[in-house]
Amino acid sequence: MGNLCTCFARKTVAKRPVAKRLQHQQNGPNSSNRWARVRSSRKDKLDDAVLQEQALAAAILFRQHQQQNGGASLPFDRATSLRYPNSSSGSKKAGQLPRSSSSRARSLTDPLLQPHQLVNQDIKLDNLETNHFVLVHGGGFGAWCWYKTIALLEEGGFKATAVDLTGSGIHSFDTNRITSLSQYAKPLTDFLEKLSEGEKVILVGHDFGGTCISYAMELFPFKIAKAVFVAAAMLTNGQSTLDMFSLQAGSNDLMRQAQIFVYANGNDHPPTSIDLDKSLLRDLLFNQSPSKDVALASVSMRPIPFAPVLEKLSLSDMKYGSVRRFYIESPEDNAIPTSLQESMINSSPPEKVFRLKGADHSPFFSKPQALHKQLVEISKLPLP
Repeated sequence: MGNLCTCFARKTVAKRPVAKRLQHQQNGPNSSNRWARVRSSRKDKLDDAVLQEQALAAAILFRQHQQQNGGASLPFDRATSLRYPNSSSGSKKAGQLPRSSSSRARSLTDPLLQPHQLVNQDIKLDNLETNHFVLVHGGGFGAWCWYKTIALLEEGGFKATAVDLTGSGIHSFDTNRITSLSQYAKPLTDFLEKLSEGEKVILVGHDFGGTCISYAMELFPFKIAKAVFVAAAMLTNGQSTLDMFSLQAGSNDLMRQAQIFVYANGNDHPPTSIDLDKSLLRDLLFNQSPSKDVALASVSMRPIPFAPVLEKLSLSDMKYGSVRRFYIESPEDNAIPTSLQESMINSSPPEKVFRLKGADHSPFFSKPQALHKQLVEISKLPLP
């Protein structure tokens, strides 16, 4: 899952699947060179688009680092990305919790909205408890995955900070040397610890990032106004991420096929990290996402540390339970199926559940506008 869910049943053999190669038909004597030129041109355009997305993600992160270090930041133009139409939409189940669905009109291209159409244009930020979002990526991802969300939030006047957890994104640390959840989540807890007195943020966790924000909520409940779980692990006290995702181990063949256990300490010792088969990334994590975002992910994702996945959380009602929680479901998710999302919600009901129609496991790519709308809506919710 962005990956986290890659941790279901342990394998005894850690052999990397043989990469499949596409068989190209050879041109016959009557084949047209024009087709070859057109195909090459299309490939060049795709490569250019991928490079553009990578440069944009890097620019956003660079500006963030400048802000965090007290430097000045310069405005930049945000490239837009068209998304594919939704394949299907399941029927909405009746639930005991209040739910909200995106009311955005669906179109064949689902283009990004113009600035004057943004849902947050009429928001009075001074009236909010906080306008600062802290975005926490899932296992294998990095801060780079939030580039669309960061741009949309900042266009509306919000402050957005995306954190690279230890051994993720551009954080230079060997994933196989991570031995605990506290070590993995340290960049997040360090950031929260440095917040000024009285300052609060809205934590947003995706995938394995849900476990990390839960850990942070127990440590710094007074610094967190709200916590949003986006297609994320939302655990209960005494539960590990592996415990939760093991519930679907027998039903998620795609996840089982994609996960590759890494034994950096030798096969006689427990796995040190989990990698994902790049050839299965689209089907598992990005089945509704644009091709260039999939390409960005395929060259940016890193292995998931195994030890934090095994660690059981210690969550108390007084600390973790005092933070307002919200869950955003992704109905087209192949990594954390809807049934597992519902199971986590029922086991530990949040204040409100939102549903992102047509979203895959990575809503920040597949449904960035709808995700943005729901994050803004959550920021406006007053105390019950």
